[in-house]
Amino acid sequence: MVRCGSPAQAAGMGRSDEAGGLMGARGNAVSFSKTDVILGDSANRAREDRAIARALRILEQRIVRSEHVLGGVSEGAAFFRLRLGGEQREHFEVAFLNTQLQLITVERLFSGTIDGAEVHPRIVAQRALVLNASAVLLAHNHPSGSTQPSVSDRAVTARLKAALDTVEVRLLDHFVVTSHEVVSMASQGMV
Repeated sequence: MVRCGSPAQAAGMGRSDEAGGLMGARGNAVSFSKTDVILGDSANRAREDRAIARALRILEQRIVRSEHVLGGVSEGAAFFRLRLGGEQREHFEVAFLNTQLQLITVERLFSGTIDGAEVHPRIVAQRALVLNASAVLLAHNHPSGSTQPSVSDRAVTARLKAALDTVEVRLLDHFVVTSHEVVSMASQGMV
């Protein structure tokens, strides 16, 4: 459903009727307030968020069960854009891959604020060893909408690569995700 103007106007009512009500399907009056509309929108948002979470779990299960390779730039970018594109805070996720570049699991290891998340290479290397991963894909989102990797993004990528190299786990790529775009740091020669 596409809405123009206020919810009441979309229902065919004028401004003076917004807090009053509208006619129900059987002709009886149904009243509502502006608060009801706001709560309804947040309830819709919560319902949509749950549907997206279920869809992501299904997608992840299908990727894990299949022999699908997740090592390519386009596959990794699409996967992480679905997972991180709409987030309001910065999150850092790692896809752990086997020797055939098939997904073992993906984990959100760190969460932060609207403009940063503290990342610890030791934790990433530790999880890779526990999961017996031979390669990883990294991703984090920029809620600001900027796809440009920051100086700290480049520094943490270099530290992660060095830590993972010591335990023979390949860092294939690090994606910077926004709601509209994904940038591969490997494609830009930053990995």
